[in-house]
Order: sequence, then C-alpha cells, then structure tokens
Amino acid sequence: MLDNEFHISQDARASLVSIICPRFEEHKSEIETGRSLTELRELLRTLDIEAGYQYVQTRNSLDPATILGSGKLKEIADQAKDEGSTLLVFDFELTASQIRNIRKITGLAVVDRVHVILEIFAKHARTRDAKIQIEISRLQYVLPRLSGFWSHLGRQRGGIGVRGGEGEKQIELDRRIIRQRIEFYKKELKLIAKSREQQKKKRQNQAVTAALVGYTNAGKSSLMNRLCQVDIKEENKLFATLDSTFRTLNPDTHPPMIMIDTVGFISNLPNTLIDGFKTTLESALEADLLIIVCDISDPNYKKHLQVTEEVLNELGVHDTEKVTVFNKKDLLNDPIKAKIVKRVHPNSYVVSSFDQDDMKNLRSEIINYFLNKQQKYDLFIPYEEGAAHSAVASKTNIIKTSNHEKGIFYRVRVPDFIFNQLGLHNFVLRPEEADHFSNAKDTF
Repeated sequence: MLDNEFHISQDARASLVSIICPRFEEHKSEIETGRSLTELRELLRTLDIEAGYQYVQTRNSLDPATILGSGKLKEIADQAKDEGSTLLVFDFELTASQIRNIRKITGLAVVDRVHVILEIFAKHARTRDAKIQIEISRLQYVLPRLSGFWSHLGRQRGGIGVRGGEGEKQIELDRRIIRQRIEFYKKELKLIAKSREQQKKKRQNQAVTAALVGYTNAGKSSLMNRLCQVDIKEENKLFATLDSTFRTLNPDTHPPMIMIDTVGFISNLPNTLIDGFKTTLESALEADLLIIVCDISDPNYKKHLQVTEEVLNELGVHDTEKVTVFNKKDLLNDPIKAKIVKRVHPNSYVVSSFDQDDMKNLRSEIINYFLNKQQKYDLFIPYEEGAAHSAVASKTNIIKTSNHEKGIFYRVRVPDFIFNQLGLHNFVLRPEEADHFSNAKDTF
C-alpha cells in the first residue's frame, strides 16, 4: 500500500485553491498570492499536470476543520468538476484531518503544495543518497496524514464494504511500516555519509570549487553549460536539476577549478525537506565560493533572492564567500532595470547566459578570484634541478618567467598546501632578489 498510492496521477487535471487571511500563519498579500499560485502552476507543470480553474477567497478567519467551510468547498468542487478537474491543490500545508474532511465534502482528490514539491523531488532524484533522503522526507510528511490518505484510498477500492475497525487496524499497520522504513533509511543514509566523508578526505585539496545556488529555474544549468563549455540538461521547469552536478571550469589551473550546479530553492520550503537539501547540497555547502544566481527578469526576483539567503542561513552557510549573478538580462523588457539592480548591488554581475562576452568576462572573474586567493612566490631554480622545474610547470600557475645564466626565474601563484607539498622552499627568493630577477631581461 505504501509504494504507489501517495503519488499524484499524471492523468489528473488540477484546480488550485488559496486564501488571503491576515490571521493565517502563511498569510500573503493579494499580489504575493497571485505569484505563489503562478509558481504552483509551474510546479504542477513539472509533473506534467495541467492546472485550470483557480479559486482565491479573502477571509477574516479560517474554519479549522475545512479551511473554507463546507458550503464554499461544495461550490469550488462543482466549478472544478465542470472544468474536468479531478484534483484540488491547496497552495499551503494542510493537516491530515483537513485533507480527510475536504475530500469527503468535495469528492475530489486533495493535496497541498508540500505534497507537490515532495512529488517533484521524488521524481527527479537520481543518486542513491538523494533518493533515500527524499523518501525519508516523503514518509515523514505522510505519517501524520495517513488517515486522510487511507480513507480516500478505501473508497477508491470499493470501501463501502470496509468496516471502520478494519480501516483503523490497517492505518496502525501502515504507521508501523512507515516508521520502520524511516529508521531503515536513516541508518542507510549514515553509511552513505560515512563513505562520502572518506571520499571527501581523499579529494581534499585536489581542487577549488564554486557552487551555483539560487531559486529554482534561475538559469543555473545554462550558466554552468556556458561557463564550463559542457552540455548539462536545461529545462524551463522548476527543479529540473536535483542532484548536484560537477564540471571543470578551468583544467589548466593548479589546482583545477570545479563548478557545481545544485538543486534550486523555493519559498515556503517544507521543514521535512530541509535535511534533504543538506544531503543533496553537501558538496556545494562546502564550496570555496557560492555564486548566487537570480533571474532578473522575474518580477519577484527580490523575493527569490531573499528566499535563497534564508535557505542558506537555515542550512548553516554563514562564512562562505558569496557573489551574486543576476541572470536572464536578455529577457528584460526594460533595459534600465539592469542598471538599477547594478546600482543597488554594485559587486554583482548582470548577465545573459546567451551573451558570449558576458560569459567570457564572468568566467575570467571567477578564475581570477581563485588565483588572487593564492599565495605569490618568486623562485630561482638552477637548470640542473629538473624535478623542481617539472613541479613548477605542472603544479603552479606561472605568472612570469625569465631565463638567466644559471637558471630560470619564476613568479607563480599557488595555494600554500600545494606549495608545501612540492619541496620548493629552498628556491624561494628574498624580496630584493626577486626584484632583481623580475626587472632583469633574459640573459640566456
């Protein structure tokens, strides 16, 4: 019973429901409600579910049992059924009893925004650990709502002949099975985390990383493709990327520079998914640089930027250096907006991933950021020290060289941890010696 029944049917046609109520914990303004419903449509589109009719009611208070009251729900159900809808999607989280009551009154399948997001995550997870964490989140969401799901499923199965006691026993059995599954998956996740920690220690100091983070559908994968000159799947859908993707930004630097594309964030992220984000974003959260990507063409871009910062704080990312990239400037109707954003965020970059000059400049800025973080060393290595010359050529970023009678002068940039491994300390010049060789012309 637990494997398939909680998934939303792709054959469903959805009607959307929201409220505007100052006393409601998830209260939004009229404009925010409209934008949230538009986003909910996009979430459903990611599941290939068409959304038609939508209903928004302004209320001073809520019915704790049904949110809107039975009369209003019947009115909504009639309208939804007239348009061919089989599913009501509420743009806020519902309790188990609310789901059960609304289904009973409307005769329609009922899910909330959290359920939709969990469904998308389950559909798009690719790696074993991501699938496990999302399944834990899904089961934690389902557990307190099981009675609502089960009563609906009982009717689907011809539940008229199902006695109440039988249903209650089945619910308790399912609860026990779900709890056991959660514990099993948590143990498996710990084993995966232990293995990953060992792999991380092996990789440590072998590369520097820049992670692309930001609101879902901000164009992170497009930026990754252009900056790294690779072909990562790009889709104009929310949460098209879930598992982190690694690509080399510049293989010629030492150490190599790696970029990471990550799952997008979203407003009102369910608490059950915060840990899921920690798992899928672990490598990104440990990056040397976070590149926050924001769709400047979206009317709600300020809110998206705020949500990104809030989620990063919730995930415990405080000290990592960050830079903001406003993407999709090619979709702006008003070019003045780019100038205004740049004035408000002077250290940011306003780009289009389809503009070659923008991508070339941004790529150079990222590379230079890492190079400038490296220590500068001036070296003079005699010609006969072949191993030292080889180490400089293969493991450092050479800024300047000059040939002299007894050897070669090098000015290099390299992280301290790499330099310490190379055994080049005996060739380091004092400042006055470095000035002499740096200013001298080649003599050999």
